[in-house]
Amino acid sequence: MKLRSFFYLLPNIVQAFFLKPETINYPGAPAEITHGFRGSVRANAHQCIGCSLCVRDCPAQALELKRESKDRFRLVHYRDRCTYCGQCELSCRYDAIFLDSEYDEPSSNRAHFIVTLVDHVPE
Repeated sequence: MKLRSFFYLLPNIVQAFFLKPETINYPGAPAEITHGFRGSVRANAHQCIGCSLCVRDCPAQALELKRESKDRFRLVHYRDRCTYCGQCELSCRYDAIFLDSEYDEPSSNRAHFIVTLVDHVPE
């Protein structure tokens, strides 16, 4: 039984010796980001009206709208909850929230994962 398994795997083992590595030389070389990579959640603060559609539709509950008055609100993003699925971008009717290809910086402090995307103060 073991001998049969060996002969079954032998072509794969031989092929692995002649193939290029599948890993990248990161951080020795810059990482190549594929098209459509969803790296971080961003917002156009001047386009956000505080409708909370993105908050309502977020499956990970990674967005929170903190309303202080009728015209004053903050949109908070919890990066540690976010799955970067893009549902917030699809739900926003005003193109105020979007995902870009920038990396979010790692941290061991949870406070670094709470980001205020919009701080709307009436003029």
